[in-house]
Amino acid sequence: MINFDKLNGIVPVIAVDHETKKILMLAFVNEEAFNITIQTKKATYFSRSKNKIWSKGEISGNYQEIIDILIDCDNDSLIFVVKQYGLKAACHTGYESCFYRHLVDGKWIDNGENRIFDPKDVYK
Repeated sequence: MINFDKLNGIVPVIAVDHETKKILMLAFVNEEAFNITIQTKKATYFSRSKNKIWSKGEISGNYQEIIDILIDCDNDSLIFVVKQYGLKAACHTGYESCFYRHLVDGKWIDNGENRIFDPKDVYK
């Protein structure tokens, strides 16, 4: 049912916190990563830059348990509704969400809110 052909074998996935409904991150899955996600109930993605499958939290311990999965009307985009574990930081920069910068007067501003950890303490 998922149309993996439209974007050359991958589809975008938006991860959303099951309690707060906050958008945590945007990632991609291929068919193999999606199947691993279904089997393990842990969010598993496909890295376009590294050209490999990775499970969220495999290094940091901040993994995402799948609560629900939604598909859009074109069958080419997904939402993973997740419960965060570990430090509850979805972003590798240490923030709760990858969407932590705001456009203010033409500049992207990071106000430092919602930073949970310093990446140098986790990714050694």
